[in-house]
Amino acid sequence: MNDRIDGLDERLRRIGQHPFRAGFRLRGRDRAVVDLRGIGTVRRHADDLIGKRLAPARPHNDGRQTPYRGHPVFVAQHATATCCRTCLERWHAIPAGHELDDAERHYVVEAICRWLVGQYAPDEPPP
Repeated sequence: MNDRIDGLDERLRRIGQHPFRAGFRLRGRDRAVVDLRGIGTVRRHADDLIGKRLAPARPHNDGRQTPYRGHPVFVAQHATATCCRTCLERWHAIPAGHELDDAERHYVVEAICRWLVGQYAPDEPPP
Protein backbone atom coordinates (compact mmCIF):
# COMPACT_ATOMS: atom_id res chain seq x y z
CA MET A 1 0.00 0.00 0.00
CA ASN A 2 2.93 2.38 0.60
CA ASP A 3 3.84 2.09 -3.09
CA ARG A 4 0.29 3.10 -3.92
CA ILE A 5 0.49 6.17 -1.62
CA ASP A 6 3.92 7.04 -3.03
CA GLY A 7 2.46 7.22 -6.54
CA LEU A 8 -0.73 9.01 -5.52
CA ASP A 9 0.20 12.50 -6.73
CA GLU A 10 1.06 11.21 -10.20
CA ARG A 11 -2.12 9.12 -10.31
CA LEU A 12 -4.23 12.13 -9.30
CA ARG A 13 -2.52 14.21 -11.98
CA ARG A 14 -3.44 11.62 -14.63
CA ILE A 15 -7.00 11.31 -13.36
CA GLY A 16 -7.30 15.10 -13.41
CA GLN A 17 -6.51 15.11 -17.12
CA HIS A 18 -9.57 13.01 -17.93
CA PRO A 19 -12.23 15.34 -19.41
CA PHE A 20 -14.97 14.31 -16.97
CA ARG A 21 -12.75 14.46 -13.88
CA ALA A 22 -11.08 17.73 -14.92
CA GLY A 23 -14.40 19.58 -14.69
CA PHE A 24 -14.69 19.29 -10.93
CA ARG A 25 -13.72 22.28 -8.77
CA LEU A 26 -14.29 23.09 -5.13
CA ARG A 27 -16.76 25.99 -5.22
CA GLY A 28 -19.47 27.76 -3.28
CA ARG A 29 -20.95 25.95 -0.31
CA ASP A 30 -18.63 22.99 -0.66
CA ARG A 31 -15.57 25.26 -0.42
CA ALA A 32 -17.19 27.12 2.48
CA VAL A 33 -17.43 23.86 4.43
CA VAL A 34 -13.66 23.40 4.18
CA ASP A 35 -13.07 27.08 4.97
CA LEU A 36 -15.30 27.02 8.06
CA ARG A 37 -14.62 23.56 9.46
CA GLY A 38 -11.03 23.00 8.38
CA ILE A 39 -9.36 20.17 6.51
CA GLY A 40 -8.98 18.07 9.68
CA THR A 41 -12.73 17.94 10.21
CA VAL A 42 -13.38 17.29 6.53
CA ARG A 43 -10.82 14.44 6.66
CA ARG A 44 -12.83 12.86 9.48
CA HIS A 45 -16.01 13.31 7.42
CA ALA A 46 -14.27 11.62 4.48
CA ASP A 47 -13.25 8.67 6.63
CA ASP A 48 -16.80 8.30 7.92
CA LEU A 49 -18.40 8.63 4.47
CA ILE A 50 -15.96 6.18 2.89
CA GLY A 51 -16.58 3.70 5.70
CA LYS A 52 -20.33 3.83 5.16
CA ARG A 53 -20.66 4.30 1.40
CA LEU A 54 -17.59 2.80 -0.28
CA ALA A 55 -15.86 0.35 2.08
CA PRO A 56 -18.45 -2.45 2.08
CA ALA A 57 -17.77 -5.32 -0.32
CA ARG A 58 -21.00 -4.56 -2.17
CA PRO A 59 -22.04 -0.97 -1.45
CA HIS A 60 -25.72 -0.13 -1.74
CA ASN A 61 -26.44 1.49 -5.13
CA ASP A 62 -22.81 1.16 -6.19
CA GLY A 63 -22.11 3.53 -9.04
CA ARG A 64 -24.82 5.92 -7.89
CA GLN A 65 -24.12 6.27 -4.18
CA THR A 66 -22.10 9.49 -4.39
CA PRO A 67 -23.96 12.77 -5.00
CA TYR A 68 -22.29 15.37 -7.20
CA ARG A 69 -22.55 18.11 -4.58
CA GLY A 70 -23.66 18.74 -1.03
CA HIS A 71 -20.34 18.07 0.69
CA PRO A 72 -16.75 18.73 -0.40
CA VAL A 73 -15.96 15.03 -0.01
CA PHE A 74 -18.53 14.13 -2.68
CA VAL A 75 -17.03 16.58 -5.18
CA ALA A 76 -13.54 15.28 -4.38
CA GLN A 77 -14.66 11.67 -4.82
CA HIS A 78 -15.78 12.36 -8.38
CA ALA A 79 -12.66 14.41 -9.14
CA THR A 80 -10.38 11.64 -7.85
CA ALA A 81 -12.33 8.64 -9.19
CA THR A 82 -13.01 7.36 -5.68
CA CYS A 83 -16.79 7.67 -6.08
CA CYS A 84 -17.66 3.98 -6.56
CA ARG A 85 -16.03 0.57 -6.54
CA THR A 86 -15.92 0.43 -10.35
CA CYS A 87 -13.91 3.67 -10.49
CA LEU A 88 -11.69 2.52 -7.63
CA GLU A 89 -10.89 -0.63 -9.57
CA ARG A 90 -10.39 1.11 -12.92
CA TRP A 91 -8.34 4.10 -11.76
CA HIS A 92 -6.71 2.93 -8.53
CA ALA A 93 -6.41 -0.85 -9.02
CA ILE A 94 -8.37 -1.59 -5.84
CA PRO A 95 -10.51 -4.62 -6.74
CA ALA A 96 -14.25 -4.58 -6.14
CA GLY A 97 -16.02 -7.35 -4.27
CA HIS A 98 -14.16 -7.19 -0.97
CA GLU A 99 -14.48 -4.88 2.01
CA LEU A 100 -11.82 -2.16 1.93
CA ASP A 101 -9.13 -2.80 4.52
CA ASP A 102 -7.67 -0.04 6.70
CA ALA A 103 -4.81 0.69 4.28
CA GLU A 104 -7.19 0.98 1.32
CA ARG A 105 -9.53 3.26 3.28
CA HIS A 106 -6.55 5.41 4.28
CA TYR A 107 -5.48 5.61 0.63
CA VAL A 108 -8.96 6.73 -0.51
CA VAL A 109 -9.21 9.38 2.23
CA GLU A 110 -5.70 10.59 1.41
CA ALA A 111 -6.60 10.92 -2.29
CA ILE A 112 -9.69 12.94 -1.41
CA CYS A 113 -7.84 15.23 0.99
CA ARG A 114 -4.91 15.80 -1.37
CA TRP A 115 -7.34 16.90 -4.05
CA LEU A 116 -9.13 19.22 -1.62
CA VAL A 117 -5.86 20.82 -0.50
CA GLY A 118 -4.83 21.14 -4.16
CA GLN A 119 -7.91 23.27 -4.79
CA TYR A 120 -6.31 26.03 -2.73
CA ALA A 121 -3.43 28.27 -3.78
CA PRO A 122 -0.05 26.90 -2.60
CA ASP A 123 0.53 29.92 -0.36
CA GLU A 124 -3.01 29.80 1.06
CA PRO A 125 -3.73 26.22 2.20
CA PRO A 126 -7.11 25.36 3.73
CA PRO A 127 -7.53 25.95 7.45
